[in-house]
Amino acid sequence: MKHYLHPGAYAEISGNADYPSLKGTAYFYPVSSGGVLIETEVFDLPYEKVPPYGQFYGLHIHETGDCTLPFDKTGSHYNPGSLPHPEHAGDLPPLLGNEGYAYSVVYTDRVELPEIIERSLIIHSAPDDFTTQPSGNSGVKIGCGVITEKIPFFH
Repeated sequence: MKHYLHPGAYAEISGNADYPSLKGTAYFYPVSSGGVLIETEVFDLPYEKVPPYGQFYGLHIHETGDCTLPFDKTGSHYNPGSLPHPEHAGDLPPLLGNEGYAYSVVYTDRVELPEIIERSLIIHSAPDDFTTQPSGNSGVKIGCGVITEKIPFFH
């Protein structure tokens, strides 16, 4: 089995006008058996002091890679199979933050790396409820990054 030590794609995440200090990165690693491993690190997420678990945020791959403020040009969740929510290819597990910081590594077999290049990775203000159609009632798009093959220096 071939193991990938370097990501095949990258997204630099920026906050919306209400959260301009929100910043982060996501690295996308192709998996030899299929799918993608996504490593996400985000700083300055909005948060409320909640007992000790932290706070959840929606995390999705959206159709369009246009992170022009206010992130309204990103389209819907990436959903090439026209499936109901939460079965969209772009539906990902929620991001868990603690006092404004989040680090996550998730695997999805719903997409392959080439099909998500030039799409966007979106962070929403609320957790996905995995029920509400069409997109899980995840709140406002507070963070956005275009998924690109142009990866800055990676250690």
